[in-house]
Amino acid sequence: MARGRRTAEAGAGHGTVPERLLEAATRLFAEQGFESTSVQEVVAAAGVTKGAMYHYFGSKDDLLHEVYARVLRMQTEHLVEISAREAPVAERVHAAAADVIVTSVANMDDTKIFFRSMHQLAPEKQRSVRAERRAYHEIFRAMIEQGQSEGVFRSDVPADLVVDYFFGSVHHLGTWYRHDGELTGDDVGRHFADLLVAGLRPQT
Repeated sequence: MARGRRTAEAGAGHGTVPERLLEAATRLFAEQGFESTSVQEVVAAAGVTKGAMYHYFGSKDDLLHEVYARVLRMQTEHLVEISAREAPVAERVHAAAADVIVTSVANMDDTKIFFRSMHQLAPEKQRSVRAERRAYHEIFRAMIEQGQSEGVFRSDVPADLVVDYFFGSVHHLGTWYRHDGELTGDDVGRHFADLLVAGLRPQT
């Protein structure tokens, strides 16, 4: 029995069991929706047993949560590194703005799936994600506020409004961006970052 289980778990795809489960869940949630996808379909696509899945994820909700949380964790790590650089604040804001676009485009399915299905998560998981996203926004806002205090950015627009405006555009990416379109993720990231920093410059 144990030998059969090892064979099943090694049979589909590459990577660790959690990675294969997340890859399979992301694909199935994108193709047929979170609600219409069963745990059995996920484990079959990943080539693992239900017992293996429940060792890492307590429920299908946990899979959905992790689909987005892993992207947000990566983006937060990038932002922490960018914000700590010894560079002018305008350069750091530009780099951070470009990074969140590039990483969102690279993980578009994960982001689209989550925002389409977030309302189906348990309330405590929804609160957890909102808290994690708020922590990210606060780091970004602190750079805007630094630029305003240094006179590099205009101060007549509240930093909170700048953050809401910019990230509203980021969250809207999934409705129009196409990987086979004319613009790459890097192109979009550069354009968005240029527009943000240009809009923050003091008015003459």
